[in-house]
Amino acid sequence: MTKATSSAPSQRMLRVGEQVRAAITQVLQRGEVRDDLLEKTVVSVSEVRMSPDLKIATAYVTPLGVQDHKAVIDALNRNAKFIRGRIGGQLRQMKYMPEVRFRDDTSFDNYQKIDQLLRSPEVSRDLGTSASEDEE
Repeated sequence: MTKATSSAPSQRMLRVGEQVRAAITQVLQRGEVRDDLLEKTVVSVSEVRMSPDLKIATAYVTPLGVQDHKAVIDALNRNAKFIRGRIGGQLRQMKYMPEVRFRDDTSFDNYQKIDQLLRSPEVSRDLGTSASEDEE
């Protein structure tokens, strides 16, 4: 009997990812990271994806109110080891403390593009609805 392979994350990966997300969020909210840019920026952690062996945590973040997301992501990655140490107390049940990597979350931009496409006159015409019906 062969084991079914799937690219979808396991239940354990999802659960641990959510625990890591909550821990990172608390560290950032408390202002424990001593970085000038991070101290004055509100960072939203939307998702954490765990590797199958739970040794790497990729955190997708959105800096709020900042145009230059790259600078904030770079600052988070510079302080990743410190953040990893600070979340250790909340993740004591884990055998290995995951390495934390930060990436810019572009999903909101994608959602906005899809919304604009759906509201376009061409799509409304194809769906048989008028733009005035959508606004009501």
